[in-house]
Amino acid sequence: MRIFWAGCFLLFALAAACQEQSQPLIAASIIEGDGIERALSPIQGDPMRGDALFVSRDGGHCVLCHVLDTIDAPFQGNLGPDLSGVGDRLTPAQLRLRIAQPSVVWPDTIMPSYYRRDGLNQVAPAYRGEPILTAGEVEDLVAFLAAQRIEVGDENG
Repeated sequence: MRIFWAGCFLLFALAAACQEQSQPLIAASIIEGDGIERALSPIQGDPMRGDALFVSRDGGHCVLCHVLDTIDAPFQGNLGPDLSGVGDRLTPAQLRLRIAQPSVVWPDTIMPSYYRRDGLNQVAPAYRGEPILTAGEVEDLVAFLAAQRIEVGDENG
């Protein structure tokens, strides 16, 4: 009988773990309007780490699709919008949602959901069930992008 109950407990624990894995990282309840007000990580985002992640071609891959006039990175992309001065146009909450799960704002976007682990297509087996970026990395990018502002008197602004 003990083996039976031990087996039931193991199956229950496994089912709970599988159910937890399939839960979205971002609950619909934390999306307010077109943003996520609350940080995804208890650790404050660091703009310097966000800068490194933005230009990394094997991390966030942001520079592959976006251009930003404040960085020195060759071959900046043009598939996505120019992010120069984005801190003047979008709040940190809006940036957070657009990085974490852009399909909420633009259903037909080609931009990946960087903080999502379910409902995705063509994910390599080694990466299934894991978000592209951690909560801390999302916050680092939010801090970096929120600081991208057009200076008064800047000829580009």
